[in-house]
Amino acid sequence: MAASTTAPTEAQHTNAHIDPAAQVADAGFVPVQTRSERPHSYDPDDFGAPSGREVNWKHTPVAQLTPLFQTAEANDGVAYAFSSGGQYVAGPLAIGAAPRGEVFLPEDITAAVAWQGASEAVHVRIPREEEVAEPIFISVTGTGADRRADAHIVIEALEHSVATVVLQHKGSAQYAQNVEIIVRDGAKLTVVTVQQWEDDAVHAAAHQARVGSDATLKHFVVSFGGGLVRVNPSVELAGAGSEGYLYGLSYADAGQHLESQVYLHHKGPHTTGDVLYKGALQGASAHSVWIGDVLIGADATGTDSYEANRNLVLTEGARADSIPNLEIETGDIVGAGHASATGRFDDEQLFYLQARGIPEEEARRLVVLGFLTDIVLRLGIPTLEAELLAAIKAELAEVDA
Repeated sequence: MAASTTAPTEAQHTNAHIDPAAQVADAGFVPVQTRSERPHSYDPDDFGAPSGREVNWKHTPVAQLTPLFQTAEANDGVAYAFSSGGQYVAGPLAIGAAPRGEVFLPEDITAAVAWQGASEAVHVRIPREEEVAEPIFISVTGTGADRRADAHIVIEALEHSVATVVLQHKGSAQYAQNVEIIVRDGAKLTVVTVQQWEDDAVHAAAHQARVGSDATLKHFVVSFGGGLVRVNPSVELAGAGSEGYLYGLSYADAGQHLESQVYLHHKGPHTTGDVLYKGALQGASAHSVWIGDVLIGADATGTDSYEANRNLVLTEGARADSIPNLEIETGDIVGAGHASATGRFDDEQLFYLQARGIPEEEARRLVVLGFLTDIVLRLGIPTLEAELLAAIKAELAEVDA
């Protein structure tokens, strides 16, 4: 279904601007309890500027996102380049031009702003039954910390195709971004978004995906740089036998806020989902936020799903917020579970390494590297893996400095 710039339907617009925390005194008001109940709209005015008390904003430094609550005027804050795979770029998509809006429906103000502000969407289209051997790399380079940009990117893998698409973000900008991911029946798609912004960059992104029958999506969020980076993926396993693997890696330094609110909706039968996000934090006021929501719908019989978040706090003054949620509407499943853990070094691992003659500082580096490398090696892209491992080692060197 093509999207429209007209007012949302009643089903899409359910008092999105109302602040649940501020309205609890209203006798007839029931706060939003789950991710699936959140209101949606294409119009930013329907949401209103968040106060920071709303359930989806209360862990976010809202004041830093203020520039993203209005559409960009010049929309020149970033430059795009395809270092490989440019031949898979189809014509740009205006608002209302399919497949733009087939899957995407904004659930917060920054996503609605990006929808309205991006008059044309980039469309990456993988042809039916084609296997793309090399990753498609899209570079997004900020042109200045005071420059604004809105974007909508559509990544569409047609039936039985195979491809990997990598979004690499660098430089500085104030950037509101939507990424719409459509995985047709039998396709296998990997989408990687890497945030290596400068420290003054602000980036709010909403990734929304639908996975068809017997199709697979692997989705990675890797955030190392930026003053405030908020990347929220939402994946619907719509078709029978569909699979979704959502992985994340973050490394927050002093003053950085790195956030992901993850939503995995098992809608079709016999679907498989795996969510694993890992993060490391160092330095005063380093802050990470992970909120994981998994919904196993009433028709999602035979589902197998698990979500987990692990955080390693390396210095005093760092903080990790981790909230896993699981909602199950059918008892006919293979399995479902969730877990969350935040702590310092594993003393047993350190003791094991030191007992074998490894100095304490080196032992600590090895523990952290092993902890984070797990996610890096799942990428399956050697050049990117080497780049990220080098970045992790550089971060660890700063801890010891």
